[in-house]
Amino acid sequence: MGSWGTALYSGDFAADLRRTVAVVARLPFDAERLVDLIADAEPNAATSPSDEDHTVFWLVVADQLARRGVQSARARDTALRIIDSGRDLDAMERLGMSERERAKRARSLAELRARLISPPNHPKRDLLKKPQPYLFEAGDVVVYPTSSGKCINPYFREKTRIPGGWMHDGWAAAVIVERGRAFDFLAWYRPLVAASIQREKPRLDGIIARQGWRLDRPGTVTRLHVQRMEIERLGSLSVDSEKLHTRFPGLPTGRSEAVHDISIANRLHVPNPSVAAMRRRPEPTVDLLAELLV
Repeated sequence: MGSWGTALYSGDFAADLRRTVAVVARLPFDAERLVDLIADAEPNAATSPSDEDHTVFWLVVADQLARRGVQSARARDTALRIIDSGRDLDAMERLGMSERERAKRARSLAELRARLISPPNHPKRDLLKKPQPYLFEAGDVVVYPTSSGKCINPYFREKTRIPGGWMHDGWAAAVIVERGRAFDFLAWYRPLVAASIQREKPRLDGIIARQGWRLDRPGTVTRLHVQRMEIERLGSLSVDSEKLHTRFPGLPTGRSEAVHDISIANRLHVPNPSVAAMRRRPEPTVDLLAELLV
């Protein structure tokens, strides 16, 4: 759980799950299908009563769906059983919550119970009408400007406003080796990042010949952020998906990153070796790009 408190959303898990429900609730599916998708995102907490987050999972899912006008009998009834049986308070006691704190939490649960049994409200859901379009395809080769190995932070309208200053002093390159959609709607991209920067803008033939690559976790990106990061597409290579997953068995999809909207900007930095070691970034593999090409 990481941390917890007397309020329903005091804990880290509850706060993260609220974000997951908010994203999934935008999908144009019926209530019980949405619950299945949320449960798939947190299978242990959803299905194992012995998991310390089990009661929190169902309480949060029921609350967040109800607040959005999504009427799931499964989520509501499960949450009511947890509240009425005292299972959540028992779980909190096992985690070390004091009697006084449990009394406060009991009041929070009573308020939640009242909301769940109240006549349903029907706020308008902000639904996704169609899957997010892919901005990159597997095999796309991109370059982008850097400052001390850092790409442009796309959450600032102008790079001159980035704290600490951003001075263009190099270029980095990456190959999108995989892309997909979480829940068939939310797009994500997995980059293979060159482990060093260059002073001059790279050319496609030079990138193919480069050695030293780092496979990083997936990330999301919008058209606006592509523009702000000044990402340029140089061309495309034939990346073998089977080779990728053979080389990295058990490679997770980008569903978590898509749900939490983790920008690909977090994956495109090129730290120096000492910083990479401290942050435990994946070690670059010399011929990784060559290994993955068809």
